Amino acid sequence: MVRVAVLDDYQGVARDYAEWDSLSAQVEFFHEHVEDPDELVRRLAPFEVVAAMRERTRFPREVLAALPNLKLLVTTGMRNAAIDMRAAGELGIVVSGTGSGESDRAWAPTAELTWGLIFALLRKIPEEDRLIREGGWQGGVGVEVDGRTLGVLGLGRLGSQVATVGRAFGMDVIAWSQNLTDEAAAAAGARRVDKDELFAASDVLTIHTVLSKRTRGLVGAAELALMRPTAYLINTSRGPIVDEAALQAALREGRLAGAGIDVFAQEPLPADDPWRSTPRTVLTPHLGYVTENTYRAFYADTVECIAAYMQGEPVRVLNAG
Repeated sequence: MVRVAVLDDYQGVARDYAEWDSLSAQVEFFHEHVEDPDELVRRLAPFEVVAAMRERTRFPREVLAALPNLKLLVTTGMRNAAIDMRAAGELGIVVSGTGSGESDRAWAPTAELTWGLIFALLRKIPEEDRLIREGGWQGGVGVEVDGRTLGVLGLGRLGSQVATVGRAFGMDVIAWSQNLTDEAAAAAGARRVDKDELFAASDVLTIHTVLSKRTRGLVGAAELALMRPTAYLINTSRGPIVDEAALQAALREGRLAGAGIDVFAQEPLPADDPWRSTPRTVLTPHLGYVTENTYRAFYADTVECIAAYMQGEPVRVLNAG
């Protein structure tokens, strides 16, 4: 019988979001993340099929080459920078992807979380909740967004939705990205500015660009130094876009009012990671896409990919040719 490993089921819910029993296969769910490559290979050695959740687990060439039984690797979503696609193809491993719900709305959950982080920071929601539970009452003074400047780094579909909400709340919206035009910015209700002005003028700066060679480290010490000490930074994109050490230093030294962070260079965060003790932050564990509809689409399509593979007709193959 085909053995299937479902990885990084952090919440223990993967079984509930798809008809796994429809497969003539032995399916095992793994809840704990494995970072060590040798331990990962040991754990996955018996499996013909592995289902990966986004980029939670890395599959470089050396890991793939050490798994001779692996024939199908399913990733949720239609791209995964943590998988060496060329190596998989050379090793005869099919990599299939999944949808993420309604294709033109896949960005919506992350846009919603972005605003959750903004309001959690500016209205001090976590602190006030904790204070009430400890017997207190009104420990701080919040900041309204109305009339302030929202800076959007990356004005694609996700960034455009965040911009639309910002305008609805009465914010002036400015934007920058490497290929952004005045016309595209205006279509999203924003004003294009240069990179330095984006950082210098934003009261809230939110990042919505993909991680690439061009964007890795895009927000570094120099960019953070341009920001006002009353400004806030939000990152729901990818951790390595921001120089984490520089951002942590700015927060510790009071050079920024706060940061809402959903993504990190290393995930899950180690127990002793500096983020866990960095002040002026609201931290969430990469929840941008973690919603019921998204999980239902991810896992249902994963089952579909496995069934198609078992019938000899793989679907949504990402490394064909």
